[in-house]
Amino acid sequence: MDVGCVLLLCCLTLIPGILSDPSDEACLTHLSRSLQDSPSLPHNWKEENYAKPCNDSTSILQGAICNNGRIYKLSLNNLSLRGTISPFLSNCTNLQALDLSSNSLTGPIPPELLSLVNLAVLNLSSNRLEGDIPPQLAYCAYLNIIDLHDNLLTGPIPQQFGLLARLSAFDVSNNRLTGPIPVSLSNRSGNLPRFNASSFLGNKDLYGYPLPPLRNRGLSILAIVGIGLGSGLASLVLSFTGVCVWLKITERKMALEEGKISHLMPDY
Repeated sequence: MDVGCVLLLCCLTLIPGILSDPSDEACLTHLSRSLQDSPSLPHNWKEENYAKPCNDSTSILQGAICNNGRIYKLSLNNLSLRGTISPFLSNCTNLQALDLSSNSLTGPIPPELLSLVNLAVLNLSSNRLEGDIPPQLAYCAYLNIIDLHDNLLTGPIPQQFGLLARLSAFDVSNNRLTGPIPVSLSNRSGNLPRFNASSFLGNKDLYGYPLPPLRNRGLSILAIVGIGLGSGLASLVLSFTGVCVWLKITERKMALEEGKISHLMPDY
């Protein structure tokens, strides 16, 4: 082997330790910008550190964990972070766990997260996220955990989530979700657990098993019909009583008038 080939191999070997993945750099840069109004973002989250956040399996960024030179876990929970979730998080294509829970994040959940094909854990709970739950998350086939409780999410639970065969923990409680609970999430089969009512409580317009029947969460249809019939019957009784009283008064008046006329009539 000549000297040129040896030098080339040395350079190729050193490159991963010198340069970061450009996708990870874009991911971190845009994420920090979307959280730039957060004074509690870890102090070492600075732009000069995004070009090389990983040294093999060691990260220089607080809350980030690396593996083979790529970020595979981000945990920025309980930091009072403000701002939105950057759609450029999709550039962290090796990401397996994303935890942004217990902050003050607003805005939607980016549908672009579908690009995180290795994602196993998604925890965005206890924020102020709004809008629909993106059905595109069903493309993250390795998802084991989806935790979105205590947000302001609206719309239905995507039916596509039933395709997530590995899903073992699911929580969308205390949001503003509407519509039926997908049967595929309420009746799991095999060795996977069934998601119970605690996963869905706190969404007043969400219905279906395993939530209690609607009659237990308010007036039942029979109760409403009963109230209607009772009101109608009461109105009928009052009307009938009024007519009877009016007839009685009229009858007495007529009797008195007849008495007066009879008294004034001359005898023949």
